Amino acid sequence: MTFKKIALGTLAVLAVGGIAGWFSLDKETRGLIAAAPTNKDLLFWSQPQRDAAFRAMDRISLLAKWHDVPPGGTPSALPPGPPLKLPLDVDAYMAGQRAAAVIVLHDGKVRLERYGLGFDAAGRWTSFSVAKSITSTLLGAALKDGFIKNMDDKVSDYIPEMKGSAYDEVSIRQLLTMTSGVKWNENYADPNSDVARFNNHQPEPGVDALVSYMRKLPREVPPGTRWLYSTGETNLVGILVSRATKKPLATYLSEKIWAPAGMEQKATWILSKTGQEISGCCIQAAPRDFARFGQFILGGASVGGRSIVPDGWLEQATTTRVPIGQPGRGYGYQWWTYDSGAFTARGIFGQGIFIDPKRKLVIASNADWGGGARDPVASAAREAFYQAVQKAVDEEGGGAAAAR
Repeated sequence: MTFKKIALGTLAVLAVGGIAGWFSLDKETRGLIAAAPTNKDLLFWSQPQRDAAFRAMDRISLLAKWHDVPPGGTPSALPPGPPLKLPLDVDAYMAGQRAAAVIVLHDGKVRLERYGLGFDAAGRWTSFSVAKSITSTLLGAALKDGFIKNMDDKVSDYIPEMKGSAYDEVSIRQLLTMTSGVKWNENYADPNSDVARFNNHQPEPGVDALVSYMRKLPREVPPGTRWLYSTGETNLVGILVSRATKKPLATYLSEKIWAPAGMEQKATWILSKTGQEISGCCIQAAPRDFARFGQFILGGASVGGRSIVPDGWLEQATTTRVPIGQPGRGYGYQWWTYDSGAFTARGIFGQGIFIDPKRKLVIASNADWGGGARDPVASAAREAFYQAVQKAVDEEGGGAAAAR
C-alpha cells in the first residue's frame, strides 16, 4: 500500500469542484474527515477517521486527486445462488473483521453478500494493495499488446531516469516478484519508513515523484537473490506500464478490464503529486466489482474467450515464483500464493480478493481492521473464514472432487 499524506483543513481550502463531493457525505463523515490530523499520514489516523475516509477517498478533492476508470455499458451478471451454509457466525465474523463488505462467489453465483460499517453495494471502498494485483494484470496485458517486449527487459529500458541507479540492472520480472535487491522499509508503524515517506518526497524538477525517490535508494543484495515486499516497486511497475502504453493507467484499466469485463460502476485511481496513478495502492471500487475482477481472473483474464495476457502468463503470475519464508505460501507476480493452488490479492486493513480455481471460488473483502494495518488476529480469522468457505463448498459436493 502507499500512504499519501492527506493534509486536511477546512472547507475554505476546497477546490470548487470538491464542494459538491464534500456535501454528498453525511454530516458525521464530514466531521470525522475534517477532524483528521493535518500532520499525520492516513496510516496513523484514528479508527473512526479511517472508517469515514476509506469510503470517501475519491469524493472530495481535498483528500486527493484521481482519474476515473469508466465501466462498459452492460454489467456482467452475478446471479444469486443458494445461501452458503457456513459452520460459523457470519455476524460475529463481520464484527471481528470490522468488515464493510464480504462477497462469496461460487461458480459465478453469489452465495454470500453482506455489508457493515454503514456501507452498501452502491459505495466505493479503497483497495490499498489489492491494486498491486490489478497493476500486475495490466503489465501482462501490455506484454500481450506488444507494448512491453520481454519480462527480462531492464526497468531502465522503459524508465530511462533509472539509469545509473540501483534499478539499472533490475529486470521487469524481478520488479514484479519484488526481488530487486534494493533497500526498502515497509514498516507501517514507522513514520520514517520508506512506505510512509515516499509520497511526501519533494521530487526533482521535471521528474516523477516516485521515480525521484526510488532512484536514490541503495542496493543491499544482488538482483534476484532476495524477496522483500516493496510498495514502491509496484509503483515503478505502474509507471513502466504507463510509459510503455503511453496511456494513463486508469485509461488502460478501463480499456482492458473495467469496460470489457462488465464492471457495474466506475472505479477511481488516486494520483501522486506529479499526476501518476499510485499503482501499488488506492483503487476505489464497488465491492461487487472487486468480486467481478476476481471472477475475471478466475476465468483466465479472458474477454469473449480471448485472454488479455499472454499464454501461460497468468499461471506464472498466480503461482509461487519466490518463497516468502512461510510454509505453504509464496509470491507470484504481485499475487500472494498458496501451495493448494489458491491465490489472493491483499491490502492492509482487511482488503482482499481470494481466488480458489479448484473450487471456482472468489471471496472479496473490504474492511477497516481494528488492530491496525496488519492486524494478526483479524488476518488469522480471515484465513479461517476462507477455509470454512472451502470446506462448506466441499461438503456440498461441488468442490470435493476437484479439490482432491
